[in-house]
Amino acid sequence: MNWVLGFLGIALLVIGLVGQAFEMRKIRLSTYRDEELASANIFTNKKNIKWYVIIGAGIISWYAAERT
Repeated sequence: MNWVLGFLGIALLVIGLVGQAFEMRKIRLSTYRDEELASANIFTNKKNIKWYVIIGAGIISWYAAERT
């Protein structure tokens, strides 16, 4: 296992998941009141694309580390 790729993959996953959580919270607070439930369309917001790319890069890096 390549430790650098593995560590990079885990770091990207954590950063991506935490960043997406904060971004989704900001989107929800700016769009909906506290009493309303957010719709499922919150996942398809354009602001989430960068976090999906970071999460995907983390998964690919972690997979590559496991295969080497």
